Amino acid sequence: MKISVITVCLNSERTIGYTIRSFIDQTHPDKELLVIDGGSTDRTLEIVRSFPNAQLRIWSEPDRGIYDAMNKGLRFYSGDAVGFLNSDDTFHDRSSLASIAAGLTSADLVYGDLIFVRDHSSKLTLRTWKAGPYRRRSFRLGWAPPHPTFYIRRELAKSVGPFAPEYGAAADYDFMLRAMELHQPEICYVSKTLVDFQHGGKSTASVSGYIISNLKCLKSRRKHLQSAPLDVALFAKPLRKLHQFHWSR
Repeated sequence: MKISVITVCLNSERTIGYTIRSFIDQTHPDKELLVIDGGSTDRTLEIVRSFPNAQLRIWSEPDRGIYDAMNKGLRFYSGDAVGFLNSDDTFHDRSSLASIAAGLTSADLVYGDLIFVRDHSSKLTLRTWKAGPYRRRSFRLGWAPPHPTFYIRRELAKSVGPFAPEYGAAADYDFMLRAMELHQPEICYVSKTLVDFQHGGKSTASVSGYIISNLKCLKSRRKHLQSAPLDVALFAKPLRKLHQFHWSR
């Protein structure tokens, strides 16, 4: 099974090398990495091109933001399944893609666990996101899987359609909700850490950013699940995050 990994980036010279190296080091042989660059003006493209690898494909042109770039990746990938790896994140170990591919042999959709790290030099763990098994209607109770661990087969991706940029930083949440709640796919939870997520991304950089994202998630539930104007998930979703922090650190 060929797994396509899409990485979108813009001026990511500080981290993109870690991301690409973690892809190249994956033991799963049938894979490709699509780097969708938004027209970087730093050394991002120089670093990307310094990795001579036939499984690496590069596009660089201005876009209308991260989800526009992700949708471009969804149009161009060639694999049997697809997922996304942020330009400041890495696979947790060399077997991550192999575990994803194994799950997809009997499922339409796979996800796993994730850790938040301070940086990829120290790998100091700040939070641990153990997603746990999916149950029908889980999104109504504040649950969601970590998007960087989320991979789906081509047929399901076609049915779900593109990301909806109007949801802002919650567009990945909306994409996963549609995939899991509206299409009734066969789902596999891989009970292991698949990705190291560098803390400080668009949806985690500030309290105000998180509040806005949470309200956008509510907007998605109201549209697709006919949730109430104020539902359980609006309050339960932030509370779930409290269990992720490593307070001793």
